[in-house]
Amino acid sequence: MAMKPKKADAAGEDGEEGEVAPAGSKKKIVLIGAALALVVAGAGGWFFVLKPRAAAHQAEAVQPPSTVAFLDLPEMTVNLSVGQDRAQYLRVKVALEVADAKTADQIKPVMPRVVDAFQLYLREVRPSDIEGSAGIFRLRDELTRRVNTAVHPARVNAVLFREIIVQ
Repeated sequence: MAMKPKKADAAGEDGEEGEVAPAGSKKKIVLIGAALALVVAGAGGWFFVLKPRAAAHQAEAVQPPSTVAFLDLPEMTVNLSVGQDRAQYLRVKVALEVADAKTADQIKPVMPRVVDAFQLYLREVRPSDIEGSAGIFRLRDELTRRVNTAVHPARVNAVLFREIIVQ
């Protein structure tokens, strides 16, 4: 059976006062509650005010510069390295991303060198090399490295696939 708390002015059988909290401990509870409310308000302010600003700042850093230019390469169809099995072909349409139109103009005269580098590499690729998204990313990285070697001192930011078909 639960016992009811005794009032402060009533004395019990042993002469003890009731179990009502003294005024000092109520102040502590109010202060702790106020501190907790400040912490929650600060966290809410960060979440709703400062966090969106930080995300917007990060998004600005990720966006490519507005002066980006693209160079389209001719569609390429190459037979893949499959050994003695039936022939498999890879058809790709590629665009090169460069910093600006001036860089694009520097690359245009050496475009046959770029196509040659692509053709030579793609003929050695096996179908298993380009399976899944990881294979396509490796292919993109390797082509970017090779095109930068071919167009040096100009620089290509990325090789972008417009179409990839394995037949």
